[in-house]
Amino acid sequence: MSDTEEEKPKFPTAPKIPDGEKVDFDDIQKKRQNKDLMELQALIDAHFEHRKKEEEELIALKERIQEKRRAERAEQQRVRAEKEKERQARREQEERRIREEADAKKKADDDAKKKSALSSMGSQYSSHLQRADQKRGGKKETEREKKKKILAARRKQLNIDHLNEDKLEKIKELHDWMTQLESEKFDHTERLKRQKYEVTTLRKRIEELSKSKKGAARRRK
Repeated sequence: MSDTEEEKPKFPTAPKIPDGEKVDFDDIQKKRQNKDLMELQALIDAHFEHRKKEEEELIALKERIQEKRRAERAEQQRVRAEKEKERQARREQEERRIREEADAKKKADDDAKKKSALSSMGSQYSSHLQRADQKRGGKKETEREKKKKILAARRKQLNIDHLNEDKLEKIKELHDWMTQLESEKFDHTERLKRQKYEVTTLRKRIEELSKSKKGAARRRK
């Protein structure tokens, strides 16, 4: 064969098996399957581990979200409670203002009624005195002044701050009645004094006349 002649391709030759040894293909296949199973198990374990971490992260995220929502709800409740407290305070303040105004108005009305009642009592008292003076007609001014002073001394200042309108009206009626009684009592007392004075004067005049008659009779004898 010449050098220019095309060389024939070379094919790989199978490894030589040592004499006396036998190749166990089942064992080789079994080992390969075990290796594949181990790799698959490793992949499965890695997948579940990754999934476990994702679930833990998801749980943690849910807890953070829930905690944030709880905090938001707590803040909303706090704000609502604060607003409700302010509203309640404003309402109580308004109610207190209305009560104070009502109490002040009631007190002013009561004071006005008491002043009116006292003024009426004074007017009626003066009217009783004037009527008594008119009945006596020709009595001296000193006697009227004396009566006024005596009745004024007997008249006591009434404490009517604690009385309501009904009781005040009854007190007024009682006061008018007592004033009338005092006036009549004074007139009766003065009348008795005058009668006693007149009786005493008449007795003296009778005694004087009797003495005069006896003296005249002696002189005639």
